[in-house]
Amino acid sequence: MNFKTFAELIELKAKAASVFPFLLGLAYSLYHYQTANFFPLFLYFIAMFCFNCFVDIWDNYNDYHKAVDTEDYKKNTNIIGRENLSLKTIRTLLMSFFSLSLLLGLIVAWLVGWPVFWLGLFCYFVGIFYSAGPKPLSSLPVGELASGLTMGYLIFLICVYINTSAVFIWDFESLGSTFLVALPSTLLISNLMLANNTCDLEEDEANHRYTIVHYIGRKNALRWWTMSIVVAYISIVAAVVLRLISPLMLMLFLLLPFIVKQARPYLQRQVKKETFIISVKILLIFSFTQTILMLVSLAI
Repeated sequence: MNFKTFAELIELKAKAASVFPFLLGLAYSLYHYQTANFFPLFLYFIAMFCFNCFVDIWDNYNDYHKAVDTEDYKKNTNIIGRENLSLKTIRTLLMSFFSLSLLLGLIVAWLVGWPVFWLGLFCYFVGIFYSAGPKPLSSLPVGELASGLTMGYLIFLICVYINTSAVFIWDFESLGSTFLVALPSTLLISNLMLANNTCDLEEDEANHRYTIVHYIGRKNALRWWTMSIVVAYISIVAAVVLRLISPLMLMLFLLLPFIVKQARPYLQRQVKKETFIISVKILLIFSFTQTILMLVSLAI
């Protein structure tokens, strides 16, 4: 297996969906609490990255085995069949990534507190059953909620707790504040899944996967995708008004012309190999700028 195939197998190009919430959690901890706990944070990053790799390989593995469209999807679309990958190698990678992630996660929980264990357990549940079982989450109209909540918010929340475990209070104010700050990431990551399901609507239906797009239709899915970006900006303004983040974060509005320009081709044509990448670009640019502005606000 060469690097290009391995990168596609673990969906390396989409790893920013988990890396940026982590970085934002670190920046928010430094900005709002003036503290960080770097050693367990480093272990958590490795554990999070390994589990993310496991989930993507697991997703491809389950899709390969459950494919109804064996002539086209299984042989020509799914990377395992297309590249004729060894199932033994795939299972070895799955076990390796999962075991390392679990071991490091338990060490982090032992170092900073068991809330990490319970939050991580929920993430593991979502990650495993996202593509496993008779009715995987990815084939139900809850995939967007599951991916957005776990990757956009819980990765961020765990990061904040690791840094602030000595002072963090589990109350409505703390949870509401962290959720509002992480809401743009949550919505844009959810948009990735929504765009993926919109592009794959016919293919999913052929393989008996009935996502939210199947139920609400392509036009409403596009409206939802657009509204999520609008709400992401509203949440930035609300977080600034509530003094949870620096007014410098309002510079994210300078990205609007770029986002509008990027969104137009996707709203016109939803083709996986041509326009799905637009959702990835919007997430990357928005999250990168959001993180940089948070770090710059620390210096100021």
